[in-house]
Amino acid sequence: MNVEYHEWNSIRLDAKAQIKVYGYWGFPLLVFPCAGGSFFEFEDFGMVETIREFIEAGKLKVFTVQSWDSKSWLNNSISFSERARNHEIYVDYITSEVVPFIHSHMGGKQGITAFGCSLGAMHSLSFALRFPEIFTSVIALSGIYRLSRLVGDYKDELTVRSSPIDFLESLIEGPLIQKIRENSLTICCGQGAWENESLEDTLALPPLFEKRAIPAWIDLWGKDVSHDWPWWRKQLPYFIQKCVEKNNKRNMSH
Repeated sequence: MNVEYHEWNSIRLDAKAQIKVYGYWGFPLLVFPCAGGSFFEFEDFGMVETIREFIEAGKLKVFTVQSWDSKSWLNNSISFSERARNHEIYVDYITSEVVPFIHSHMGGKQGITAFGCSLGAMHSLSFALRFPEIFTSVIALSGIYRLSRLVGDYKDELTVRSSPIDFLESLIEGPLIQKIRENSLTICCGQGAWENESLEDTLALPPLFEKRAIPAWIDLWGKDVSHDWPWWRKQLPYFIQKCVEKNNKRNMSH
């Protein structure tokens, strides 16, 4: 398997940007780590190994980035408004630095699939809803989708943007929602240990999608399925296989 490490000095983060890339060809998957996680978390917890066959077959190319949560939503030393502003710095970093890096690495612009587990799932769905022209599909596993779980009753324009449930509730008919409808949204959650908040938020999504005529696949796994890496290692290859099949059908139709 081809594995690359890249770094640069990010003017937005005022810190070192670090990314790992796995594979040569295939559709691009951008991985958002769990709460406060690193760019190598995805590999360390065995997730790369679970999808090795897709990477080596040239069906998938994976890009992993570092989290910024410790500077934003998980930073208890600053106000909620400051946390929201810090998260927007990360949003700008992803869209203005990481996305162009991915496009350059892929040899041109193409839709990116956003992926994440737990808090990374919230980020992946948030980016897919806010920037549907960039992130044309999402696979979100065991996510929380209400930012109020991290900031309580505090709400401003920035927290609404980054909280998928609040963002969906604020959406009105227009080009953004029309573009979201064209994309592939996959949200999965177990019903076992430690999935209570994630399950509650996941179950809140279908009526919001349906009201706005946004197609989405909400896939609930069993009561034995817990909020933990062993299950995410089973879920990821299952959903990647679905993406590969969808891409194959799309290519055959052209």
